[in-house]
Amino acid sequence: MLDSFIEGLPKVELHLHIEGSLEPELMFALAQRNQVALPFKSVEEVRKAYNFRNLQDFLDIYYQGMSVLQKEQDFYDLTWAYLEKCKANNVLHTEIFFDPQGHTERGVAFETVLNGITRALDDGQKKLGISSKVIMSFLRHLSEDDAFKTLDQALPYKDKLAGVGLDSSEKGHPPSKFEKVFKAARDAGLLVVAHAGEEGPPEYVWEALDKLKVDRIDHGNRALEDDKLVARIIKDGLALTVCPLSNLKLCVVKDMKEHPLKKMLSLGLKATVNSDDPAYFGGYMNDNYKAVARALGLEKSDLLTLARNSVAASFLDAAEKEKLLQKINAYALESEQPCNINIKQSTPAATDKKSNNP
Repeated sequence: MLDSFIEGLPKVELHLHIEGSLEPELMFALAQRNQVALPFKSVEEVRKAYNFRNLQDFLDIYYQGMSVLQKEQDFYDLTWAYLEKCKANNVLHTEIFFDPQGHTERGVAFETVLNGITRALDDGQKKLGISSKVIMSFLRHLSEDDAFKTLDQALPYKDKLAGVGLDSSEKGHPPSKFEKVFKAARDAGLLVVAHAGEEGPPEYVWEALDKLKVDRIDHGNRALEDDKLVARIIKDGLALTVCPLSNLKLCVVKDMKEHPLKKMLSLGLKATVNSDDPAYFGGYMNDNYKAVARALGLEKSDLLTLARNSVAASFLDAAEKEKLLQKINAYALESEQPCNINIKQSTPAATDKKSNNP
């Protein structure tokens, strides 16, 4: 009963690394097409390698998989495959990350990557009715100087970008390391988000708020260790883009029953559900919703709250948000759920800045 409710629920995804949606079958097909030698002999061997002990274990294989992505069509095919998953999971809007530095350092041109991704996203809107935004992420294990070079490459294509983010190895790479480049991105009219509080301490979330001035917090699990930080996030109206199956696979939580998502909701945090790197972590949006619903005993009202939070936290304009919220409300009424909400809700930071972003 709850599974079918989740499958029919209109959804928005805010935390998805497009390179992390590279399924083993497509990895092998692209390797053959581009004559790239992989360290795996079969799809099954790749799947066996997806047994991570921590974030770094995952990143090692994640960057290996990237090697097959070389031409614009490869990035198109990758993105289109993800959009087909969105359609199957009833995801109506998605805001995806991509990691240009993981490609440019291999000699793949910035525009090759972005053009392939955005061409597929444009087709996704026309053919599947799925709207989208693109967020360019800086790799935090690289230097801020390198991030500045990437920002310089991106600015001529600013009309195709909603914002910038920060991902990769969190430990030892605090958000403050990138304070200047994030200011430059904000000055250019881009929205900003950052991974913080996944493996890193609550101090990293504070830095994301105070140094980077983020519009959303990606992950944010460890913010719950600091009551003042929780109060600050609630006061600022910022969302957390939570990734349950990712947290389990990377041992951020040892058991899904220990996942903090339900506590986040009870505290009044604007938590959302997302799939992160679904090809590697064992599930797309429906799988993530189902996993937390079962483990935490979530009710339909909780699931509706999560879906509405995602719309409110998106970088869509007010009219687009309202259309999506109306679809969720209609679904709630069909399911005999009360819908007492303010459909105009939005994070002030995102709303204020949106007018400056093409």
